[in-house]
Amino acid sequence: MKTIFITGQTLTLDELAAVCRDGAQVQLSPQATKQILESRQVVDMLVDEAATVYGVTTGFGKFSDVTITHDECKQLQRNLIVTHAVGAGEPFPRDVARGIMLLRVNNLAKGFSGTRLNLVETLVEMLNRGVTPVIPRKGSLGASGDLAPLSHMVLPMLGLGQAEYQGQVLPGGEAMARAGIPTVELVAKEGLALINGTQAMTAVGALAVYDALSLLKAANIAAALSFEANRGVEDALDPRVHAVRPHAGQMATAETLRRLLMDSGNVTCQGEIRVQDGYSLRCVPQVHGASQDAIGYVLDKVNIEMNAVTDNPIIFKETMEGISGGNFHGQPMALAFDFLGIALSELANISERRLERLVNPNLGGFPAFLVKNGGLNSGFMIVQYSAAALVSENKVLAHPASVDSIPSSAGQEDHVSMGTIAARKAAEILTNVRRVLAMEMMCACQAVDLMGGAEKLGRGTKPAYRAIRQVCPMLQEDRPLYEDINRCEALLTDGSLVAAVEAAAGEL
Repeated sequence: MKTIFITGQTLTLDELAAVCRDGAQVQLSPQATKQILESRQVVDMLVDEAATVYGVTTGFGKFSDVTITHDECKQLQRNLIVTHAVGAGEPFPRDVARGIMLLRVNNLAKGFSGTRLNLVETLVEMLNRGVTPVIPRKGSLGASGDLAPLSHMVLPMLGLGQAEYQGQVLPGGEAMARAGIPTVELVAKEGLALINGTQAMTAVGALAVYDALSLLKAANIAAALSFEANRGVEDALDPRVHAVRPHAGQMATAETLRRLLMDSGNVTCQGEIRVQDGYSLRCVPQVHGASQDAIGYVLDKVNIEMNAVTDNPIIFKETMEGISGGNFHGQPMALAFDFLGIALSELANISERRLERLVNPNLGGFPAFLVKNGGLNSGFMIVQYSAAALVSENKVLAHPASVDSIPSSAGQEDHVSMGTIAARKAAEILTNVRRVLAMEMMCACQAVDLMGGAEKLGRGTKPAYRAIRQVCPMLQEDRPLYEDINRCEALLTDGSLVAAVEAAAGEL
């Protein structure tokens, strides 16, 4: 079993996915342990001296001017969690909940939060033994941290709330007991240190970025298959065309398509059949490339945020201070995740247009809806309807959440990011895009068969075609197509189609 060592500085997206989805174990590094212990010493000193430090010796939000006595510190921290756990909606998937926990561990390990070591170790044990808090996905403004979701994360640590353990949703205390993990009592600063941060939005968005990187490869494969089926004009992929407009994503996408189509006997030259293709074929490098650049930007932001200090107040051991700031504000991620959703939406928009070129006899020249004996058979007619519905839904979901704000805490917190909503929308858009790409691939393979071009496919498109045909045979007469789409989509979800193509054509 792989072990991920937590330093607070070096967590990667691949490591996050390994813990969230593959069950990799987590271990605090010696440096992280040292940082946590030193940070706690500062908090203990501040409490002993009755220094005025937000959330340590004061109330929260609008109550920041209310002084809390030494004897009230424990009650303050517990009250914070139980009153803030007011999330709504269905729970986050298990991988997201685990991501929230891991990112919180990494944040605390940096040594700027002032928690005790045993508190961080409790979260680590929950990850390693498979105790996953039930965390409702709605209810965060994404500004004073993801307060409601993170409070639900903490509840099982106190013996409250609910948690999933060995496939069962149990009362939090029972899940902890079955796993052999002692519950905890919070002391000064700890409740606030656990919930004041951007870990919910970052976990959702980071996993969406992780999947988007693979989905981008699938989008290029789908485009290449449609290019083959339409006997696309390969001159549009000439590297000289893209060198004179040197956007990195555009040039990389054109190069990827050239490799996927290498040795193809289906592609054509300018003027051989037509002078130029429609935009959904000819402009793939420009459109996919722009999305690639956007996803790269979001990835950079995610890598920063995963290893950042996002709670409040921040404990500085060098000067023995606790300074209130605004690092919990999710705006840097809200803008990034809105951008991610828009970039992903465009991959589906152009994919659906390529699909339309395949099923519409006036555009692609194939039998109507890619089926023989049309009229009796409807073929892929309604596949395009479904794809169109998904891309239209994406247009609604792509409306940016980050342009909205609403004041909270009696006006003390008067600007919020809505970053968690932005992240959730991006993740939902991604699932729609994956479905549309599966539909396009299925239709492209049908078109390739109808034009008799399967044996002339390129170096990358041939293994993609074979992978699809293993789960989805050519349509000869009408059958339930949702089953075919599900199987094609599964090839994208588990990464097997991309892996098969990369084995033949190199890394995409």
